Amino acid sequence: MLYILLSVCCSVTVSILLKLARRYQINVAQAITWNYSIAALLTWIFLKPQPDSITHPPLNLYLLLGVLLPLIFYVMAAAIKGAGIVRTDVAQRLSLLISLSAAFLIFGDSFSVIKGIGILTGFAAIFCLIPWQTKHVVSQNNKNTWLYLIGVFLGFGIIDILFKQMAQTKTAPYSASLFVVYVAAFLVSVLGTIYQVTIKKKRFLFRHIFFGWILGVFNFGNILFYLKAHQALAKDPSTVFTAMNIGVITGGTLIGLLIFKEKLSTLHKVGVGLAVAAILLIAYS
Repeated sequence: MLYILLSVCCSVTVSILLKLARRYQINVAQAITWNYSIAALLTWIFLKPQPDSITHPPLNLYLLLGVLLPLIFYVMAAAIKGAGIVRTDVAQRLSLLISLSAAFLIFGDSFSVIKGIGILTGFAAIFCLIPWQTKHVVSQNNKNTWLYLIGVFLGFGIIDILFKQMAQTKTAPYSASLFVVYVAAFLVSVLGTIYQVTIKKKRFLFRHIFFGWILGVFNFGNILFYLKAHQALAKDPSTVFTAMNIGVITGGTLIGLLIFKEKLSTLHKVGVGLAVAAILLIAYS
């Protein structure tokens, strides 16, 4: 559970940085690009990957993750613009259904009554913690809104499954695989940045690079500890999927309360209590 906790802390920090990016007028697309460059560099320095140690590279995993990791940020931005942050948040949280289905149907996870109660409690916590009230006006002109929401739902669920598969791959050490994925994601992101600068005429500023590097440090930690959690709990992926999801949304709620002075409704307070109970039940199981 320590790896899950560390991954949650890094993930929540990434969310905080993305929230601050709007306040300081940071081009998120450019920041995401440079985030993957520093993540690849940190992987090379600290994990010392040896790409030649990959005997049978899972090219399908590398390709899918290299494209999906940067792409999901663009899809999320489009979903928030068209459908609002609430609906987008719901779509992201419900992706846990995909992860849990894969845990039992694909990865052969065992089921217990306590774990089942913990998972149901977790879904109740997610329901309570979603910010149902919002001032965002949903766009009526964007016909692709539901496609973006479906993209968020499928994207996060598929990414979770792919990382689990990557952690289980015996023919490729996770350090080498992580490095390859980061490089691939960086190259895909560069194409997006080139499009922004040349077609959209967005300014290319150093502060976007610097912000992206800071973002990359915590993104590196998030994915590294997430993979380690899946390796440590190889036979219990539902625990990782559920605890990670609940931890991120609970941590984000508490940070919003303590740092951004957001007010918690009674429903949100109930959600925090349910989230703590769910994590304890799942950890005990």
